Amino acid sequence: MSPVPVVLAGARGHGRWHVANIRRLERAGLVRLAGICELTPLPEEEAGGEVPEQSADFGALLDSTGARIAVLCTPIPTHTDLALTAARRGVHLLLEKPPAPSYADFRRMADGVAEAGVACQIGFQSLGSHAVPAIRSLIAEGAIGEVVGVGGAGAWVRDEAYFRRAPWAGRRRLDGVDVVDGALTNPLAHAVATALALDGSTRAEDVTGIETELSRANDIEADDTSCVRIGTAHGHRVTVAATLCAERADEPYVLVHGGSGRVTFWYKQDRVLLQRGGHGPEEFEYGRTDLLENLVAHLTDGTPLLVPPQETGAFMRVVEAIRRAPDPDRLPEAAWRRVPGEDRRVVPGIDGLVAAAADTLSLYSELGAPWAPRTEHPLSEVSTR
Repeated sequence: MSPVPVVLAGARGHGRWHVANIRRLERAGLVRLAGICELTPLPEEEAGGEVPEQSADFGALLDSTGARIAVLCTPIPTHTDLALTAARRGVHLLLEKPPAPSYADFRRMADGVAEAGVACQIGFQSLGSHAVPAIRSLIAEGAIGEVVGVGGAGAWVRDEAYFRRAPWAGRRRLDGVDVVDGALTNPLAHAVATALALDGSTRAEDVTGIETELSRANDIEADDTSCVRIGTAHGHRVTVAATLCAERADEPYVLVHGGSGRVTFWYKQDRVLLQRGGHGPEEFEYGRTDLLENLVAHLTDGTPLLVPPQETGAFMRVVEAIRRAPDPDRLPEAAWRRVPGEDRRVVPGIDGLVAAAADTLSLYSELGAPWAPRTEHPLSEVSTR
């Protein structure tokens, strides 16, 4: 089998991870880095080896390299149009999360990809973890009793420079175009997508309602301290709390609550803790299938895709709810403080609130956060507009 030619669009920032991953698979003989699409060409040290063909014209680069796969790691508002540019040429896709800034753009992308007959993998790497099917099996076997709900917690630290990393960073809109670069939709999007996956609620039709509480301590448009509660067709609540203003950085996790136990999944570590009545705690560690490697296997031997677009529809309902929500509340100065010498803002007590939200499936306002919006929270009907 000849290595599959791959073009990478967006090789800086998070794209550096994709450069390294493509080179890893290149050494294994699975792919060949045929081209890089960047506005400013990469030198050899950034390209991770011999520099392939480069161009700022994505379509022309796909044509000239004969690429079979395009990896898209570009600004969020560009995802849909670039994905369709590749699809029209019969080029298969690994598309970074979030797949689009609105549900309408997501549908335009997913429908266009399906019509073109190309494969598309959405870059939720946590869903490649072997822990996901293992936890689903534990749930199906009744290891924790009947599932009550799923919580997610992400307490991260980001300095103010993080929000200056690109013109679209920390924005809800840019030049009239949706961006929606908030804590739940981009940096901690995996917590939302993984929580929905463990609930078995990954498709758009699995979502029955969404509540949001969006706040910001930093001088940005989007949210940096937020929570969401999702009603699912299973009759469960999925609550995910996130912040980029934690007192201490912690590993994000998803918590499945059952009638007789619970499962905690630290999704970046592929680590699982099972706690149930009548047993001592049990810990497991799992491997992970790389999503680009899975896409290559899909093209070469028909291996099922791990994260096709339809399996991210529920996540995109959450993106849409956040997009349509009122702009995030600016936290009063009394609610946050600067960390000397670290150029970052901290919301005191937020680490405990994030954990409590995942533990109780409650929103910040219900946990007594003095700065949380004091509004009613009916599970609103989900909009697709």
